[in-house]
Amino acid sequence: MTDAARSILIADDEPLARDRLRRLVEALPGYRVCGEASDGNKALQQVAELEPDILLLDIRMPDMDGMEAASRLAQLANPPALIFCTAYDHYAIQAFEVHAVAYLLKPVRKEALADALARAGRVNRVQLQALTNQASRNDEQIAVKTHRGTELIDLTDILYCEADQKYVTVHHSRGDTVCDYTLKELENTYPDHLLRIHRHTLVGVRFIKALQRSAEGHSELVLRDNLGTLHVSRRHASNVRQWLQEQQPV
Repeated sequence: MTDAARSILIADDEPLARDRLRRLVEALPGYRVCGEASDGNKALQQVAELEPDILLLDIRMPDMDGMEAASRLAQLANPPALIFCTAYDHYAIQAFEVHAVAYLLKPVRKEALADALARAGRVNRVQLQALTNQASRNDEQIAVKTHRGTELIDLTDILYCEADQKYVTVHHSRGDTVCDYTLKELENTYPDHLLRIHRHTLVGVRFIKALQRSAEGHSELVLRDNLGTLHVSRRHASNVRQWLQEQQPV
């Protein structure tokens, strides 16, 4: 194990569950388990003593449950990146309030854990807190059930959502995620974040740069940061143009 390995604290009241997570972590290069805790209080103590980079946290635990522990950790200056590992899927919406990186359902699979740890590793704890401080209390995330568990996606990270038959693919800054929401549901629920540009497409408003004509005479939406263009249907072009005009300073 190298000195650069990221440290992980495991908090779960079931010894067998902790053992399984430890084996999964130890099978992945670049990570080491620095400690274990059997309830929320012990998890907070271990975080203070060991300063782990990442916390794997169960929710249903005695004395103090994982959600309360996570709420307290979110108030720290340098909290660890948080990954929930639980048998219950109905806490996923609450998880965004404590800035969880991922929400994995037991039994946790090695591939799902590796993916979550990789996402947690893309920013360190100090950077995570800086991002948290910049975000307003009104910032939102969506919880998407996938084969890896429940993934939390920041709405401000969504480039666009694309419908293909009965599924919608959310293209975001960390990759692509297939969800079972409809475009209509996403459009109606998050009108401040997503704008309709086509019958099959919503775009994240934060990434809109300009509306232009293609060489063939079709309307195209230019995305910021050289992320390319998206086709805008004739039906929705006027709405996009109006949205752009509303963003101009008075």
